[in-house]
Amino acid sequence: MEIDVFWSFRSPWSYLATPRLRQWQETYNLTVNFRPVYPIAVRTPDFFHQVPAQWSSYFMTDLTRVAEFLALPLVWPQPDPVGQYRGKDGKPYTDEHQPYIHRLTMLGILAQEHGQGIEFADEVSRLIWSGTKNWHEGEHLTDAAQQCKLDLGAMDEQIQSEPARLEEAIQLNQAAHNAAGHWGVPTCSYKGEAYFGQDRLDVLLWALQKDGLATR
Repeated sequence: MEIDVFWSFRSPWSYLATPRLRQWQETYNLTVNFRPVYPIAVRTPDFFHQVPAQWSSYFMTDLTRVAEFLALPLVWPQPDPVGQYRGKDGKPYTDEHQPYIHRLTMLGILAQEHGQGIEFADEVSRLIWSGTKNWHEGEHLTDAAQQCKLDLGAMDEQIQSEPARLEEAIQLNQAAHNAAGHWGVPTCSYKGEAYFGQDRLDVLLWALQKDGLATR
């Protein structure tokens, strides 16, 4: 049995879902197809201009308590994987120059190609979201990759030599994400149905078990 997981390195909700998805793959006879996409701030930059006034405060309140409920550390990343700034109207705008998110997403593509997609997502998202300052510097990402038996240097070389292929893979993931029936992350897809959000993982596990999901 297998599921697709559409996921973003800038999404704290993706981070909160990932330990369970990784555990599922280890515990059950289940393949988790990790399909990273660009965050909505890159895919749809004006998304945050359309949300209700209460959105931001509720988002942070809910995010903080869910992280506490799951016993996972949560600190807004320094630096943010997506560069944004506040305009004169007070709304967030996405910078044209993005030094982190393209590399991270391409690394995710490569990790999946090496059979370590959800493992890499877990290690790197923990690094980004658990309070590690300057997570992009030093040996932080190298060590996270090594936890998945991946060579970060070799992966970065592939990014330099194959940017068009990797970008095409991301775009294919984004098209499949749209076809799955939702726009947000994390979205899991199983048997043509979308399960959006970390709070739908229990429902997805129920559906898998109803169809005969077995432990390894």
